[in-house]
Amino acid sequence: MRWPPLIPAVFLRRLNRFAVEVRLGRRRTRAHLPNSGRLHELLIPGYPMWLARREGPRRTRYDVQLVALPDGTLVSADARVPNVLFREAWAEGRLAPFRGYIRLIPEPPLGEGRVDFRLEGPEGLAYVEVKSVTLVEGGDGLFPDAPTERGRRHLSALQAARAAGAQAFILFIVQRPDARAFRPHDAADPAFGRMLRAAVAGGVQALAYRCVVSMEEIRLAEAIPVIL
Repeated sequence: MRWPPLIPAVFLRRLNRFAVEVRLGRRRTRAHLPNSGRLHELLIPGYPMWLARREGPRRTRYDVQLVALPDGTLVSADARVPNVLFREAWAEGRLAPFRGYIRLIPEPPLGEGRVDFRLEGPEGLAYVEVKSVTLVEGGDGLFPDAPTERGRRHLSALQAARAAGAQAFILFIVQRPDARAFRPHDAADPAFGRMLRAAVAGGVQALAYRCVVSMEEIRLAEAIPVIL
């Protein structure tokens, strides 16, 4: 996935769940933050950010796209990106667990809500929920960074789908290059960690991938171990 033209800025403060204030040149302005996570590791005053300009009837002209950490690591802050990366990688046949599926349906109903994708093929049906990961500690990607009732509902739906005979996957896409493994973030949401372990024991497959991130693009890289 290639980025649109990026505009340098500096993070100043978070205004609400989906808005931040940045310094853009000599002026302060608002930008949309397409990520509801806490993002304490990214939203630090003075950190460089890169924005994408958006058109249309909006409250802000800009979306936050990238954040640079002090060591130079670039992190994608846009929680919408992992779904795009999954679709691209699936279409290109780069994801071995999904090569047997020939049709992808976005946002199918499942249980009392929806999940990100349904895949169809000779092997039957597979439901896929994709999660964005930005927090890395000690080389481990961690999800979630705050309690996630929505994430727990998705796990319940995936478990039910697997019990009914479909394949079920939860994918954790770490939007930065420095993760060597993935773990559930039990300190942030112990219930999610317990549910993830129970779901995997019941046949739901948990996969994790890290990303290569540059100023030009982000792309899905290799799978990393999921440590439960």
